Amino acid sequence: MLVEVGGLKLGWGQPIVIQSMTKVLTTNVEKCVKQVKELAAAGCGLVRIAVPTKADSEAFGKIVGKCNIPIIADIHFSAARAIEAIEAGAAKIRLNPGNIKDPEDIVRIIDAAKMHGTVIRVGVNEASIRNVRKKKVDTPMDERVHLMLKEMEYYVKFFEDRRFPFLVLSAKSVNTVRTIEVNRAIAEKFHYPMHLGLTHAGLPEDAKVSSSVAIGTLLAEGIGDTIRVSTAGDPVREVEIAKEILISLGCREREEPELIVCPTCGRCQVDVVRLAKQVKKTLKKIKKPIRVAVMGCIVNGPGEAADADVAVCAAKGKGFIYRGGEQIKTVPEEKLPDALAKEIEKHFK
Repeated sequence: MLVEVGGLKLGWGQPIVIQSMTKVLTTNVEKCVKQVKELAAAGCGLVRIAVPTKADSEAFGKIVGKCNIPIIADIHFSAARAIEAIEAGAAKIRLNPGNIKDPEDIVRIIDAAKMHGTVIRVGVNEASIRNVRKKKVDTPMDERVHLMLKEMEYYVKFFEDRRFPFLVLSAKSVNTVRTIEVNRAIAEKFHYPMHLGLTHAGLPEDAKVSSSVAIGTLLAEGIGDTIRVSTAGDPVREVEIAKEILISLGCREREEPELIVCPTCGRCQVDVVRLAKQVKKTLKKIKKPIRVAVMGCIVNGPGEAADADVAVCAAKGKGFIYRGGEQIKTVPEEKLPDALAKEIEKHFK
């Protein structure tokens, strides 16, 4: 099923869209708009903004008018905020129906969304589902997955009974395995577009692995239409990690350089790590795709070199430079960084 969010199509056969969220006060319109534009420039296709107060709703409308990508309103607890955001131009609202106790309030939100053509993301988080707080800490993992699935089934039926099909489904946990299991179950039962991610993944250096495992596993199984890597700090870093996940799965073309480095072993006779770090500094100046390989011996070196645009296979005190898979020169070890930099420049010329 396809759902259109501000002109952006989500669903089967469409590219996976990266999401992130602004991390400044919504009432600071200037900073919010600046962050949205930074995220868009980094490769983000959808941006979510928190709307907890009436003042935030008023600021949200101003932000939407200054941005050229679809903006999502993040709503918790308040039907009034949801309706205000819809009327202010939200392309989609993120709604956790469990945080809005009166069913009539949800009906009002549905009616407003119908009127304005707004998509609703139904988000079920493990931390906020009904009954889970009554469970002991050692509740079996599959029981929590079952609770999240039942919660989603209840809400989807509620929306379908009111003839509202413009849904995106999302179920998240801080736990990687539970996130994978519940999303598998939801994908098997429903055919709406799905948003993937963990609720809280940590600092970027800590979040990278858990998010890659959860999101990457599901995407590899054909599950998921939008993704967010949730990290503390600069949201642009979220987008960078998300892009790496998509590129590694072949879901997105590489737009920047790729550096391949051998893991090193007892066969190495040059400082491969030092050489690779010098090459990486050169590549930071480049904003186009190029594959560069820095290899430390003849075991995998020639094969990787043949598959790279520019490469070096190091030997004792020297290195063999490759361009386009062909060995073109032999260079002393101390001159390898400059020689590689020149070959990278020639590649683009």
